Amino acid sequence: MTSRRFFLLSGVAIAAAAAFRGFRPEAIAAETFEVTKTDAEWKAILTDEQYRILRHEDTERPFTSALNTEKRKGIFHCAGCDLPVYSSEAKYDSGTGWPSFWEALPKAVGTREDTSLFITRTECHCSRCGGHLGHIFDDGPQPTGMRHCINGMAMTFSPASAA
Repeated sequence: MTSRRFFLLSGVAIAAAAAFRGFRPEAIAAETFEVTKTDAEWKAILTDEQYRILRHEDTERPFTSALNTEKRKGIFHCAGCDLPVYSSEAKYDSGTGWPSFWEALPKAVGTREDTSLFITRTECHCSRCGGHLGHIFDDGPQPTGMRHCINGMAMTFSPASAA
């Protein structure tokens, strides 16, 4: 098979996997969350992109979120329920195009196995509302060695007040 054919077929496979990725109700149905809303209620409080990411496990394009380059001290919150999920103290530039952190705030993030792209990854979500945040990989910096690769649209940022 030529390189060009392989490249084209690989692209088709990736596109097909992404099309089938979407919302996995069976994964969320097994968990209960403090904040629950109907689909209509989520649509009413989130932007279209936030809704697709948080409620249907979509992914924003890399390098499109202003939070990727956010350098101020402060706290990142879940855009769905406002739970503080990450501190700027754990943020670093991974070069991937998404906000990256080496750890979440205590008890802020839940995880589950994600096999949607024909590989096994660790999906992470808000522990209070179940909103999809991103994925966790084991190629991050010390002290944890983890990289929480998070969709910027899944979060809001509150800068620390200058006291």
